[in-house]
Amino acid sequence: MVGLVLDGGDERALAVLRRLEVAVEATSLGGVETLASVPFNSSHFNLTAQQRLDAGIPPGLLRLSVGLEGEEALVADLRRAIAATA
Repeated sequence: MVGLVLDGGDERALAVLRRLEVAVEATSLGGVETLASVPFNSSHFNLTAQQRLDAGIPPGLLRLSVGLEGEEALVADLRRAIAATA
């Protein structure tokens, strides 16, 4: 499991998530493929922004459950998606 906190808050994290091509958007992070989610609109959608902060979930958090894909493909996918939202 990998967590990245992106500048630009939840909106940027969601934009990056939607631009990923190797990682698949999912609300459950279990499987053999790399899955990605942003807590503010999935696992912790029912909490206020302050409650998420209190729980240690900063704005802009993108969570990845790394699967069987090669690391070069995953890193390239993340770099491309992050750059596309800069």
